[in-house]
Amino acid sequence: FERFPELIKEAAREAGGVAQVAAGVPAMCDGVTQGQPGMELSLFSRDVIALSAAVGLSHNMFDAAVFLGVCDKIVPGLVIAALSFGHLPAIFVPAGPMPSGLPNDEKARIRQLYAEGKVDRDELLEAESKSYHGPGTCTFYGTANSNQMLMEIMGLHLPGASFINPNTPLRDALTAEATKRALSITALGNAYTPAGEVIDERAVVNGVVGLHATGGSTNHAMHLVAMAAAAGIDLTWDDLSELSDVVPLMARIYPNGLADVNHFHAAGGMGFLISELLDAGLLHGDVTTVWGQGLDLYRQEPRLGDDGGVTWQPAATTSHDEAVLAPVAKAFSPNGGLKVLDGDLGRAVIKVSAVKPERHVIEAPAVIFHSQDDLMAAFKAGELEKDFVAVVRFQGPQAIGMPELHKLTPPLGVLQDRGFKVALVTDGRMSGASGKVPAAIH
Repeated sequence: FERFPELIKEAAREAGGVAQVAAGVPAMCDGVTQGQPGMELSLFSRDVIALSAAVGLSHNMFDAAVFLGVCDKIVPGLVIAALSFGHLPAIFVPAGPMPSGLPNDEKARIRQLYAEGKVDRDELLEAESKSYHGPGTCTFYGTANSNQMLMEIMGLHLPGASFINPNTPLRDALTAEATKRALSITALGNAYTPAGEVIDERAVVNGVVGLHATGGSTNHAMHLVAMAAAAGIDLTWDDLSELSDVVPLMARIYPNGLADVNHFHAAGGMGFLISELLDAGLLHGDVTTVWGQGLDLYRQEPRLGDDGGVTWQPAATTSHDEAVLAPVAKAFSPNGGLKVLDGDLGRAVIKVSAVKPERHVIEAPAVIFHSQDDLMAAFKAGELEKDFVAVVRFQGPQAIGMPELHKLTPPLGVLQDRGFKVALVTDGRMSGASGKVPAAIH
């Protein structure tokens, strides 16, 4: 986003407006804080972001707001802030994913080798540098890219804006177009579109449907609930479960497959996905969006015009790669990517789309840990060479803030690859990138 403020200011001036750009919200990269004490602040940061953005909006001098949100807690926090000032139009502007680098499965392989002590830190960092090699979101389908999907399918992005790479003429043109659009939907004109009218019950249901259809992040079992609550809507896990039963899985993006979000976009992306779900009667089409009335407006994809501006053309009507993005009629599964589990311990969420069918049922003795460090120590001591269900306790929000436990994926993945039956049960969270090992979380 380093270049975006000047792009936004210039576009606003051209449209006859003035843009005030805030310095930004306090946020962290969950990937950097995995396994660190700072991860205990991660979930709390969402609400800090919401409050921080609301402080900026409280000056009561703005006609609209443009939100630059990408990563895990930032977009949900900004949505909550936008709905706190729901009388203002709000448009979300994505950064786009970085170009594809080291394949995600190869990155995971190196991490497992590092966990086993078979490669050193220099080799690990070399792989990480090849994976995260430029500006933009991580290319796997974790929470950051799930955020972008949600903003588009809920009508807060411009059509087709989610997955255009950074530092490209089209990305810059979309940023300028979003700014101009924000100025055109204020209360000063005839197309007034406040955020509170965009995010209604239909938009929230559309978000859940998109999450299931793409196998999105388990973190949104919390974030979508909080975003809906900010709009005065009571979304429950029962709702998530019922929708999962009727929404098919249409995408295979890592960790649900080997492709990344650039491959998803090339296969037809959001325009194809939305068109298919609308035609199947699985999305509410009668919604208000920042681009106008009706989700049919999102059956389009952007192109760079001869004048350097944005033009739109109809989205693909067939998938360009059905191994990555399938039509509803050929879906990878008749059910959605997330599943709510009920049992003696309570309720949990699992990203079933990332778990191979042969691992859908795991029966093994429980091994109890009071922290992820205890599990790591047992792995390094060779105490886990067996079938087991790891129960990691005291990770919930009232204990230590409900951190993500993605650091456990490499050692548990190693044991699974050695032929052991392995699963995880925890009151903590897992990264949106997690999924190789069956994990009942939250």
